Amino acid sequence: MIILTNNPDVQNMLTDRSVCFVEGSYRDVLVRARDMVHQGHRLLTHPLMGSLKPNETPYRSVGLSEEKGSLDFDSLQLIENAIETFDKFAAVTRPDRGSNTPERMLADFRLIDASLLKTALESAEQPPDFRR
Repeated sequence: MIILTNNPDVQNMLTDRSVCFVEGSYRDVLVRARDMVHQGHRLLTHPLMGSLKPNETPYRSVGLSEEKGSLDFDSLQLIENAIETFDKFAAVTRPDRGSNTPERMLADFRLIDASLLKTALESAEQPPDFRR
């Protein structure tokens, strides 16, 4: 699995995985993920996972397949919809975000993103048994 992230905490946390650090915004991570989907990678985590809206956090981490195949249209639709959703929410300005965001809030956002990714990775490695 390749992890795309703009979260330095995730980059430091995942020393045993392939991490591609994106210098940029949440949207930049989504666009890089879309570009990789076009190259044949598949999304392995939801690009909008968690309950934070895209305009509420500056950090995002996305898991993609390491191997390339033919274009996965489900992944493409999911990432395109995620970018569209991001753009819709980005139009709503939050006064406590941007360059005014206190470091303690940024640290919390990094922790939330890392925790969501950690949970997704654990689920991927040990899928739940839904048999009754």
